Amino acid sequence: MAGLHDDHGARVGLPDLRERLLGPLRAHRFGHGEFEATGGSDAEADVLAAIRERAGEVHERLVHENEVFAVEFVGSTGGGKTKLIGELLERAPADERVGAVVGDVAGEDDATRLREYGIPVENINTGKECHLDPDGVDSALSAFDLEALDTLYVENVGNMVCPADFPLGTSLRVLVVSTTEGGDVVGKHPLLVQAADAAVVNKIDLAEAVGTDLDRVRGDIHEVAPEIPVFETNAKAGTGVDDLAAFLMARQDNHTGHTHQ
Repeated sequence: MAGLHDDHGARVGLPDLRERLLGPLRAHRFGHGEFEATGGSDAEADVLAAIRERAGEVHERLVHENEVFAVEFVGSTGGGKTKLIGELLERAPADERVGAVVGDVAGEDDATRLREYGIPVENINTGKECHLDPDGVDSALSAFDLEALDTLYVENVGNMVCPADFPLGTSLRVLVVSTTEGGDVVGKHPLLVQAADAAVVNKIDLAEAVGTDLDRVRGDIHEVAPEIPVFETNAKAGTGVDDLAAFLMARQDNHTGHTHQ
């Protein structure tokens, strides 16, 4: 795999990178734990700490005040996040009350697609910003009757870099990469992989056609973040989505105490 290098030009192996970054990334996602700066100025650390604090407030509002299980989906534009959420909605139990927040730089195409499933959806246009932030999510939550929701899906703006440093206060973060992004997509974006609780490799049906080695993608994810599960899907056909749905359902049962029958 192509090498990563430190400030002095020395190659940094992925396990070493994991040790340097995993603690800080995990600690600040939901606003819990002690903040650790990974470097940079005091001003940058202050900004990240403030974002972390706001994410903690959103998490408190969702989980502890309203028992809503919130799942954030991150990944590149065109990777299949919206389609994957749609497939999960198709598999939701009949009594599951679901809503969604969708972030895009402009337009409402993805939000419109999810509204077709008959759920409440709030769209956030970020303009020049390449990610959602906890303030925007918190504002969007005001449009929902949170007491009437069990699950909230949050689709972040399509980007493999920016969302890593901006926790939203969700219960889980799911990374979606697709085979059409190439076999080196994980090695190029280790921070977002590190910040995820699960990874989905989508469009597996196109892997051979685009020359992507699935073993490499899977192996790179396990090297960067060996503790997270990896799901392989063809969301368009629904292949592999059942396993992801079962994983999320189990995590929801553990997280909120809501038991699916």
